Amino acid sequence: MQIIITVLIIIIALEHLYFMYFEMFAWETIGKKTFKSLPAHLFTPTKALAANQGLYNGFLAAGLVWSLLIADTQWQWNVAIFFLSCVMVAGIYGAITASKKIFFVQALPAMLALLLLLLSK
Repeated sequence: MQIIITVLIIIIALEHLYFMYFEMFAWETIGKKTFKSLPAHLFTPTKALAANQGLYNGFLAAGLVWSLLIADTQWQWNVAIFFLSCVMVAGIYGAITASKKIFFVQALPAMLALLLLLLSK
């Protein structure tokens, strides 16, 4: 089960690195394709806001990667629980406030990883 948990954490971290990239560096290109409900003219004035959001996604990815590098299993578990919980909460909030799709892309994988992590203890 540990291999499945590790793979899920890596996938979630990679997702958040991608979110960081497009929100910080490709907001006016990939952002437009991703958030089709926003009018095109809003992407330039919201570029700094998106970059700020991207930075937070980078922190989530860094925390998840860090959880995989910790030698002490108890601390590794604690850090993974914390960052997966943060991803889950962010995904639920995003689903409520922005797009239902965010639940399936962000919150659900984190919930699955959290569940497996909790069951592995």
